[in-house]
Amino acid sequence: MAKKRQKSYFDYPMLFIVFILVGFGLVMIYSTSAYTSTVKFGNTTHWLLRQAMIAAGSLVMMFFIMMFDYRMLKKKVVAIGCYAASAGSLILVLALGAVTKGSKRWISIAGIQLQPSEFAKVFLIIFLAYYLSVNSHKIRTFRDAIEWVLKCAPIIGLVIVENLSTAIVLSAITGILVFVISPCTKQLIAFALSIVAAGAAYINFGPGYRMERIEIWLHPENHEKGLQTMQALYAIGSGGIFGKGLGQSMQKMGFIPESHNDMIFSIVCEELGLFGAIAVIAAFVLLIWRILIIAMNAPDLFGSLIAIGVAVHVGVQMIINIGVVTNLLPPTGIPLPFISYGGSSLMALLMEMGLVLSISRQIKV
Repeated sequence: MAKKRQKSYFDYPMLFIVFILVGFGLVMIYSTSAYTSTVKFGNTTHWLLRQAMIAAGSLVMMFFIMMFDYRMLKKKVVAIGCYAASAGSLILVLALGAVTKGSKRWISIAGIQLQPSEFAKVFLIIFLAYYLSVNSHKIRTFRDAIEWVLKCAPIIGLVIVENLSTAIVLSAITGILVFVISPCTKQLIAFALSIVAAGAAYINFGPGYRMERIEIWLHPENHEKGLQTMQALYAIGSGGIFGKGLGQSMQKMGFIPESHNDMIFSIVCEELGLFGAIAVIAAFVLLIWRILIIAMNAPDLFGSLIAIGVAVHVGVQMIINIGVVTNLLPPTGIPLPFISYGGSSLMALLMEMGLVLSISRQIKV
């Protein structure tokens, strides 16, 4: 009997969702930044044009990576290079980084500011995907699993000094990828809970500004620094079911500082209402679902782990950002994926999308 021909698969729904999120992000950046851009620069498109140029370049990069066979990354030298690049760039930030808004998170190259912690997420996923896939048969005990968590601890430690929220995302990527490989489910859950407890102790006894953020979270109406949280909640509440209309926000008129950044979801709620907020969350859920479909059908464990790591990155970052904006979580600075203004974040995310789409191209049906 004749053998059935195998056809290559490509996840067009995922690509479509990525285009939707990037396009929607540009629309919302223009809507939220037009007023402030006019006041500061005399035109309405300062931040829009910058983000649009980065988005165009990052999409080209995504298509290049998508056409590239991801299995060529399954090499020890690549994994070690990713780890070294992450550690080196993060050390460079701590030594020579530019301080912006009280935090040292950026390095300036030829007048362009880059945030290495965003690219560390991509590099960490590749590093873990390689070593966990190669050594999956050796990871049988709780000790074996913890060894791989500890190997990623230096990267997380370098980030946590100046950026707790990104360190949480990196910890989630590390923990879940190890959890997927290891059979020691109960022990890893208990270990994760102990890490959460240690984090709470660090916030309580660590730098004073961390505990101050807890106080802002609990009583924003009484705290002198709770203005941004309160204004975000006013924006969400005033949007109602269908919102005031695109471009009709009042809170972006200087009440929410730099509303095109981390607090952009509050303006989405004000202009597009509950309907718009649910639509945005639904788009993220659909994207994560498509990524997990690719992970389950990937031709090898390496590709599957890369896709899972990307899904964790997008999901955890989305949950933290929306949780902070709605005051369900203590205030911290982390962008809403694809939508908030930020070149490094968008570039790293589209690099990851290119990797996942490259994996989808190798699936045979």
